[in-house]
Amino acid sequence: MSVYLRLATYPGELRIAVTQDDTLLDYALWRPAAPDGVDDVYLGRISAHAPGMGGAFVDLGGGVSGFLPDQKGSDALTEGQTLTVRVVRAAQGGKGVRLKPEKAPATLPAKPGLISRGPTPLDRLAARWPDARIVVDSPAAAACLPVALRPRRQQELQPFPEEIAHACTALEEPLISLPGGMQASITPTPALVAIDMDASPAKTGWPKQTAQFAANRDALPALMRQIRLRNLSGAILIDPAGLATRKRQALLEPVKAALQDDPLRPRCLGITALGLVELVRARIHPSLPELLSSAHGQALAALRHLVTQETEATVLRGGLGLITALEQDPQALADCISQRGKPLSLQLDPALPDFFWTTHA
Repeated sequence: MSVYLRLATYPGELRIAVTQDDTLLDYALWRPAAPDGVDDVYLGRISAHAPGMGGAFVDLGGGVSGFLPDQKGSDALTEGQTLTVRVVRAAQGGKGVRLKPEKAPATLPAKPGLISRGPTPLDRLAARWPDARIVVDSPAAAACLPVALRPRRQQELQPFPEEIAHACTALEEPLISLPGGMQASITPTPALVAIDMDASPAKTGWPKQTAQFAANRDALPALMRQIRLRNLSGAILIDPAGLATRKRQALLEPVKAALQDDPLRPRCLGITALGLVELVRARIHPSLPELLSSAHGQALAALRHLVTQETEATVLRGGLGLITALEQDPQALADCISQRGKPLSLQLDPALPDFFWTTHA
C-alpha cells in the first residue's frame, strides 16, 4: 500500500497530509510567512540575566527575543554578551522561543539576527516519511517544493481525496469520534490540555464496569493518534468514561502501548488521585488548536472561506485584529486573489470585534 505526502493550497498556507489509502497518518500546516522558528540559528545578545528564572533573555534582532536556560551556573551568562543560539521550542502560550547554545559558524552577522532557517513542516514530514510520494494540488504548491524533494513528486495534480479532506477538517473540531460509539472532547488551557471521554452504551450481557473498561481500552489507540495529529503537547489529562477510579489503573498498559508509535515519545506518568490519566508530550512546535486560534490563523480562515465558497465579494471588511494580521501577510491576500480569480480589498471597520468580518461586492 503506497504512502503519499499530499499538499493542498490555500491563501497563506499549505495543508500537508500523509496518507495511506483513506487513512490520515500525519498532518501539518505550513505558513511560509509565519515559520515557527524551530531549529533556526541566530546570533543573539543577552539583554537580561534572570538567575531567579534559571537563565537569560536573549535579543535575537528584529524585535525577536528568546529564553536561554543557564546550564552552567549564574556566572556563565552576562548581559551584553553575544553568542550563537538555536531555537529548540517555538513561542507558545504567550511565552517566547526557547534557546540552546549552538556552535558558531565560520561567518557571523555584524549584529544580532538570523543566521539560518530550520526545516519547514514539509521538510520535517518528508524526512519522517522518506518513502512517501509527493502529490500536489496546484502549480503553486509544486513551486514550493525544494529541489531535493522534486524527484519524489507525482506529476499529475490531485486534490485531497474526499475521505482525507473530511479527516483533515475534523481535526479542527474539539469533539472526536472514537471506536465503539465513544467520543472525546478536547479543551486546551494555558496550563494543560484536558480531554474528557464520553461513555458508550454498555455491551449487552457484560457487567457494566467490564464493558466500560473494554470501551475505554479499545478507544485509546484512536485517541492517541488524534493527539499526535493535532500535536497536542505539554501536560495532558484524560478523564476516561464511566469507569470507577480503582479500575482506571488497568488502563496504564493500554495507554503506554498506544503511545509507542508517537515520534515525540510521550510519557504516561500514571493515574492521578482523581482518576485522570496523566501524559506529558514534548512542546516543540505549536499545536494545531493554537495555530488555528492565533490572530494569523483566524485571518487565514476568512480568506480560506472566500476561496472555498462561491461568492462575488470584492471587499473584506474586518475588525482591527483581523485586518492587522492580513496586512502583516500580504502574500496571503495575493494568494486569495489568484485562487479566486477576482479582486479583493481589505477594509477596516473599527465597529467590528477584532476577528469578526463580513464581505460585500
